Amino acid sequence: MCSWERFCTFAREPETRKVAVDAQVSVAGVRYDVDPDLAGETVTLWFGLYDDQLYVEHGERRYGPYAPSGGPIPLHRYRSFKKTRSQQRADRLEALAEQLALPQAALSEVPPLSASFTTFAPVTQPFTDPDPFHELTFRSVLDAKRAIADHLGMPLAKLAPDQ
Repeated sequence: MCSWERFCTFAREPETRKVAVDAQVSVAGVRYDVDPDLAGETVTLWFGLYDDQLYVEHGERRYGPYAPSGGPIPLHRYRSFKKTRSQQRADRLEALAEQLALPQAALSEVPPLSASFTTFAPVTQPFTDPDPFHELTFRSVLDAKRAIADHLGMPLAKLAPDQ
């Protein structure tokens, strides 16, 4: 019986890739940061079914193991969303409100605002003009025919007798 590490080496397959200029390699959608000396070089990647780490071979030299960088999120861990400008502003306002906290003694000397509103009566003024757009009757038959013609967008004489 062999060890787990030795068993994982059986399931590894070589794959030739070119390392990006930022010294990163992508395998199965996961990015790995490799040695900066390998940037732009064509290397052999050793990645297996049971591996979560990457091994790199260039020439006669082996590098690794490399862990994923910014890859898939592990279980039971969550990325937080970046706060929007309005959320950042709300956080700044909350921090400012905590700094400007007033003592209870300062608030007790000021009369409550609700007392001054109890004696206040709003000024009301009724609307006296009739609404000219919602009249139920027309002044004459001719005004009614003109309104129908304007609504249809054509003269009434061009309509068929049935209409």
